[in-house]
Amino acid sequence: MWSTARDVAAGDLVIIWQTRELIQPLLITPGKDLNSRFGYYRHADLVGIPYGSKVGSRNGKGFIHVLRPTPELWTMALPHRTQILYLADIAFITSWLDIKRGSSVIEAGTGSGSFSHSVARTIGSVGHLWSYEFHEARANKAREEFSLHGMADIVTLTHRNVCKDGFTVEDTVDAVFLDLPAPWDAIEHAKKALKKTSPTRICCFSPCMEQVLRTVNALNDSGFTDITMFETLLRPHEVHQLSPQSLTQAVEKLKKLEQKREDKRQHQIARSSKRKRDDLPETDIDNVGVKRLRTQESEEEDVCIRDIPDAVVDPGQSANQPPPIKISVSKVSPDVRGHTSYLTFARLVPTVPSKSVSIRE
Repeated sequence: MWSTARDVAAGDLVIIWQTRELIQPLLITPGKDLNSRFGYYRHADLVGIPYGSKVGSRNGKGFIHVLRPTPELWTMALPHRTQILYLADIAFITSWLDIKRGSSVIEAGTGSGSFSHSVARTIGSVGHLWSYEFHEARANKAREEFSLHGMADIVTLTHRNVCKDGFTVEDTVDAVFLDLPAPWDAIEHAKKALKKTSPTRICCFSPCMEQVLRTVNALNDSGFTDITMFETLLRPHEVHQLSPQSLTQAVEKLKKLEQKREDKRQHQIARSSKRKRDDLPETDIDNVGVKRLRTQESEEEDVCIRDIPDAVVDPGQSANQPPPIKISVSKVSPDVRGHTSYLTFARLVPTVPSKSVSIRE
């Protein structure tokens, strides 16, 4: 996974991007084939091509992109054995736990390994991650993936119930991340594993508010401070490039829109008066006319990119002058993505031993 080679080689793990919703990992094995709704591909044809290449299918049904694996792409493509952490939560947790190159970190439980891959890249070869998973089958599968991805020297995976048996290290790590059904049962064990010579941090990942309340009580009882809970949400922005309009054009467009609204209002008043006089149902012709009017109005009121000219030339501007520079504008998506879970953070500050002071009379 951490290869820096420019081209794909036999035995490499690559990410096959087919659509935004269809992304899958692929171990390049010459002699095998890849079949999907976007065509038929031979693994041998992918050997030697540069990462990022767009590859057409042999039967002409479509194409795929062959990408170099990263923790972000692995999160989108990995086989789900449990609910996983996604990029927004991973980035937020990494920042608040102050995980950096050389950090020592505990993770419980491992699950599908999404968070593990991101942490392994962040801490690098000089750091270490102790990961714990109570489900034996999931632990064995994760251990196999870590070895295949070249993370065996960075990650130590242990099959263990940390809520009952605790962790295998003490006074060692800079940060602890708990993704457990009952994280409050592991708080005291986590306190023992955290370093006592410097400030350390902990994060608990819980989907229910009831779990958060019990976790906060356990953190308070164990002497943690700065207890804070966050909920991560995503609001995507769509960015477009537009050519600036002159003030005259903008004013004229607004006047036309206002006139259309007024014409629509007068038309509705006239139709309402006619229905009261005749007390008759609307005819099919009227319905068609109303639908056509509404369609035209909605199209004309929609100020989108195609309605704006690529270049606006002032009356005194020469035709040989270059067009105005386009500007970038963003539109906020109405859909808000989230929430996956609540993130409860806390700090453990080392206690300074008190010095005995003798008072002489």
